[in-house]
Amino acid sequence: MTTRREFLTLIGAAGAAAAAPSSLLAAPAAESFSFLFVTDTHIQPELDAAKGTEMAFRKARGIKADFAIQGGDHVFDSLAVPKERALSLFDLYGKTEQDLGMKVYHTIGNHDVVGIYPKSGVAPTDPLYGKKLFEDRFGKVYYSFDHKGHHFMVLDSIGVTSDRAYEGRIDAEQIQWISRDLAALPKGTPVIVSVHIPLVSAFSSYVPLPTQPEAHHGLTIANANEVLPLFEGHNVLGVLQGHTHINERVEWHGIPYITSGAVSGNWWQGVRMGTPEGFTVVTVANGRLTTRYETYGFKSVDPHNT
Repeated sequence: MTTRREFLTLIGAAGAAAAAPSSLLAAPAAESFSFLFVTDTHIQPELDAAKGTEMAFRKARGIKADFAIQGGDHVFDSLAVPKERALSLFDLYGKTEQDLGMKVYHTIGNHDVVGIYPKSGVAPTDPLYGKKLFEDRFGKVYYSFDHKGHHFMVLDSIGVTSDRAYEGRIDAEQIQWISRDLAALPKGTPVIVSVHIPLVSAFSSYVPLPTQPEAHHGLTIANANEVLPLFEGHNVLGVLQGHTHINERVEWHGIPYITSGAVSGNWWQGVRMGTPEGFTVVTVANGRLTTRYETYGFKSVDPHNT
C-alpha cells in the first residue's frame, strides 16, 4: 500500500519531470529495427518504368522492414508537362506503391513539383500548381515522426525560384522548424533525416565541370551551410539522400550523409555511374545506422549506361 508521503513524492517527481526542459529528460529506450529507403522511382508509362517499379516494390515487400521512406522523385516528370499528364503519373505511382504492402513516408523531389516550368502550360494560379498535388496525395512536405525510440525528420529540399525553375534549398521557415523540432527532443534521442536533394555530396568530383555556369544550384542544397550546424549537439545517426542516382557515403562532423542509388537507375536506361537499379535497406541497432543496397534484376529496353 502506498503511504501518503510516498504518494506526494510520486506526484512531485511527475510534476518536476513535466516542468523540466526536454534536454534534461531521458530519451526513450531505442529498439533495433530495419526500414527501406526507396528513392527516385521516376515512374512513367514509357521505358517499362511502371513494370520496373512494380518489380522493385515486390522485391522490397519480401524484405523484413517496419516501413519505407520514399526519398523523392516519385514520378517522371511533373515539372514540365500539362496538369493532366502529372495527374496520370501520380495515379500510376499511387497504384503501384500498393505492391510495397507497408507504411510509406514520402519525401518530395524536384520532379514531384507540378508545372513550374513555363512550357508545362500550368498557370501559377492553378490549384495544383507547385507542391499542392504532392500535398493532396501524400501530406505535408516536411514533418517528423517517431519510431521505436528514434526520431525521423523528412525535409523539403525543393526551392521554387521566381523565374519558374527549382534549386536545392531549405527555406527560412523550415530552418526554424528544424531548430524547434530538434530542441524539443530529450537529450540523446537518435535522429534520422530524409531529404531528396543532398545536403552533403562529393558528386561534382566524379564528373567533368560544366562548360557554362548553371542558372540554379540544383545538384545539392545551396544553403546547406545554414542547415548542417542545426545538427550539432544532437544524436544524428544519418542523413538519407536521393537525387543523384548513385550510392555514396560522405561523413561530415561525425554524421554519415548516405545517398542511395535509384529504383530507376539511369532514368530507366540502365546503370548510373556504376550504380544499377535498386533501393537501400537501412538497419538501426546499438546506436548505429548501417545500409545495404538491393538490386532487383530489371533489364532496360533502351540501355544507355553511364
